[in-house]
Amino acid sequence: MFNIFKKKINKAFELLNGQNDITKTLKEIHNALIYADVNYHIAKDFIEKIKNKVTNTKINHKNYLIKIVYDELTNLMGGNNVDINLSEDPNIILIVGLQGSGKTTFSVKLAQFLKIKKNKNPLLVAADIYRPAAINQINILGTKVNIPVFSIKDNKNTVDIISKSIENAKVNNNNVIIIDTAGRLSVNKFMMNEIKNIYQSIIPTETLFIIDAMMGQDAINIAKSFNNEINFDGVVLTKLDSDTRGGSALTVCSVINKPIKFISYGEKMEAISVFYPNRMASRILGMGDIVSLVEKVKDQFDETQIQDIQEKIEKSKFNFNDFLEHIKKIKKMGNIKDIIDMMPMGLGVGVDLDNNFFKKIEAIINSMTPIERKKPLIIEESRKIRIAKGSGTSIEDINNIIAKFLYFSNMLKHMKNLSIKDALSIIKSKIKKN
Repeated sequence: MFNIFKKKINKAFELLNGQNDITKTLKEIHNALIYADVNYHIAKDFIEKIKNKVTNTKINHKNYLIKIVYDELTNLMGGNNVDINLSEDPNIILIVGLQGSGKTTFSVKLAQFLKIKKNKNPLLVAADIYRPAAINQINILGTKVNIPVFSIKDNKNTVDIISKSIENAKVNNNNVIIIDTAGRLSVNKFMMNEIKNIYQSIIPTETLFIIDAMMGQDAINIAKSFNNEINFDGVVLTKLDSDTRGGSALTVCSVINKPIKFISYGEKMEAISVFYPNRMASRILGMGDIVSLVEKVKDQFDETQIQDIQEKIEKSKFNFNDFLEHIKKIKKMGNIKDIIDMMPMGLGVGVDLDNNFFKKIEAIINSMTPIERKKPLIIEESRKIRIAKGSGTSIEDINNIIAKFLYFSNMLKHMKNLSIKDALSIIKSKIKKN
C-alpha cells in the first residue's frame, strides 16, 4: 500500500542530519504529498503545521520530526477509528459509489466480516438492476462464503426489491441487510435521484461510499457530490493493493469530514480491514503495524494450535506437514507483501517475498513422500533429485527450503521462553545477517 509514496517520504528523512536540513526534508515531504495526488492546498497546510511545531521547539533530531509527521498524517486521515454503526435490528447498510469501484465485492467481504467478527447473520441484497453481471456476481460470491443473497428476477423497481428484502430478512432472522446498489460511469441527476429515493425509503443504519483509491482527487470530488445528496456515514477505500498513489486515502477525511471505516485490498473475501488512521500512518513511515499483524495471526491460529506447535518444537517433532499447514494459514492472512509491510522497517528489510515463493515451497513439500515430510533429515541427494523433478524445481531450491526449515525450527525452539520484544529483536538480527 502506498509503496511509492512511502519510499519518497522515507527518503526525505534520510536528508535530515541537522537543523539546516529540516527545510530540505520538509520540501521533499511536500513533493511526496504532491506526487501522491494530495491537493496542493492540503499539502501546503500539512507542511506548515509541521514547520510550526519544529520551529517552536529546541528538539530537532530525526525521530522527533518523524513523530510530528506521524501525528499529522494520523490527523489528516481522520485521527481516530470510527466503528460501523450496528445499533438497529435489523441493521440496514447501504453501499453506494461509482461503477467499477468494487461495491459488489466489498458488499460480500463486509457480510463475511460481520458474520465472523461481529457474530451477525447477514443478508446480501442484489439491488443493481442495470448490470445483470452484478446480480450474478453477488450470487456467486455469496454462495462461496455461505451467505444468502436476495434478488428478484426481472424486477426493475429498486425500492420494491429492497422493501421485500427487508421483509425476507425479518422472516429469516437476518439482523444485517447489506444492499449493493447500482453504480454509474459518472455523477448525473438520474443517478442521484435514484440513490436519494432508496435512501429516503429505508433510512439506512449506515451508508458507506466506496472510493476506488486509484482515482485520486476525482474520487473526492465525486464523494462530495454524493454526500451533498445523501449525507453518507463513512468511506471505504478499495483497490489499495494496486499501484495507487494514495492521495484520496490521505485527504478524503479532511475534505469531506467523513471517516474512512474500511479498506479493501484484493479479491480474496478475507482481504478487508477496519481502518485505523494511526496504524496506516505508522505503516507509511516504515514503523510497521504490529497490532494488525497480531490480529491477523490470531484469526488463523487459536491458543490450542499455538500450544500444539510449541509442544512439537520442544519434542523436535515439528515437520514439513506442519510447515505446509501453517503456510496455508499464512496465505489466508492476505498478500505476503502486505504482511511484510506490517513489520517495522528493518525487520522486513531484505525480505523480498511474494505468494509465488510459497507456491514453490508447497510444490516441493507435495513432492515428498510421507516419511520425508516427517523426517526431513533423511532426504539425501538421490531423494532431492526425485523431489526436484516432481516439483519442477532445482536441487538448490530443495537445499534452501530444507536449510530454512531447519534453521527456523531451531530458532523457534530457543525462542519459546522469550518475550515478544526479545523474539522480534532476535529475528531482526538474524534477517540482517542473512
